[in-house]
Amino acid sequence: MNDLYGNIHSIETCGTVDGPGVRFVVFMQGCPMRCLYCHNPDTWEVNDNIKMSVAQILESYDGVKEFCKGGITVTGGEPLLQTGFVTELFKKAKEKGIHTCLDTSGIMFDACVKYDELIKYTDLVLLDIKHIDDDEHKKLTGHSNKNILSFAQYLSDNNIPVWIRHVVVPEITFSEKYLYDLGKFLKTLKNVQALDVLPYHNMAVKKYEDLGIDYPLKNINQLSKEDTIKARDIILKGLKD
Repeated sequence: MNDLYGNIHSIETCGTVDGPGVRFVVFMQGCPMRCLYCHNPDTWEVNDNIKMSVAQILESYDGVKEFCKGGITVTGGEPLLQTGFVTELFKKAKEKGIHTCLDTSGIMFDACVKYDELIKYTDLVLLDIKHIDDDEHKKLTGHSNKNILSFAQYLSDNNIPVWIRHVVVPEITFSEKYLYDLGKFLKTLKNVQALDVLPYHNMAVKKYEDLGIDYPLKNINQLSKEDTIKARDIILKGLKD
């Protein structure tokens, strides 16, 4: 069988914030969402990319595996735009005993489509929940959050370990109600191993300028360390109540 090719934005070695340990991080090209705080707008378009095969990626990993012993993380963009490729990559990685991690928003999830083959080879999912309120999620990303929450439930039903990631943005997600409701939702899941509450930052402004794109949140302040801690405490309260 011919090797599968994926649309790849870039590869980062020695990643330390993309799952456990030091990791080999594959950034996939293409994303349907347009999050107002997105810091990788250069990954939006599917065809602005290089093409790499599963074999080429694993060969690249083999060249640095002594430094990236944590394993392989596939992120984006949105990796579930290329589910077949990611499934094949993870399958071959598991044959080599490599830990696999999927960093996704879950936006592509469809209950009518089987993801069982993918999760069979997935050790960990980093799941970005952008906003717990559906109407506000549409304003923030251009899409409903229904697929994302359904994907979270699917992963829970199949006992796939998940780390939840949530970016807290002043005036958008930094709300006691929304944060508490997120905690209540997470309480319904049985597979959450970690919660990463990430403060909004504006470090992507220069990238937007270079790409000639207007940055949507230029008037929003960065979230302070104190407010980040407060946001996490509210989510945890929702989890415990």
